[in-house]
Amino acid sequence: MAKLGIFCGSVYGNAQHVAEQVEESLASQGYDCELYEDAAVADFTQNDAILVITSTTGQGDVPPNLEFVFSDLKDEFPLLNQKPFAVAGLGDSSYDNFCGGGRHFYALLTELQGKPVADMLEVDAIETMEPEKDVVEWVNGLKDKLFVE
Repeated sequence: MAKLGIFCGSVYGNAQHVAEQVEESLASQGYDCELYEDAAVADFTQNDAILVITSTTGQGDVPPNLEFVFSDLKDEFPLLNQKPFAVAGLGDSSYDNFCGGGRHFYALLTELQGKPVADMLEVDAIETMEPEKDVVEWVNGLKDKLFVE
């Protein structure tokens, strides 16, 4: 069975909670997945598919717990050879750089020749109080595209 790496970028814990709910949902359905809070480049290259769930910090930046691996991915540039991926960005549309962390990851994974299975999901804190419900539902709709043998 294909293995999904779930990469969580979180500042205050909201994206972390969402990622944990996604992992729990997929695992309860029998899917092989692992949640990474502090990832290395090898974690991106060794999994069969990639899911990034990230908030945004600063001026539209990737959260600190993923900034080093983001930088390493840019520097090492490991080609993903059409590896399926999806990105969920959590943010607040009252900020200029809404979902910037997710946008950066989506662009980088595309540049590394990953295969997006959907457009990036943007979850706006102004519109939803329970982002985990939106993201779990979205991932469940994509799981057949992420878990490709």
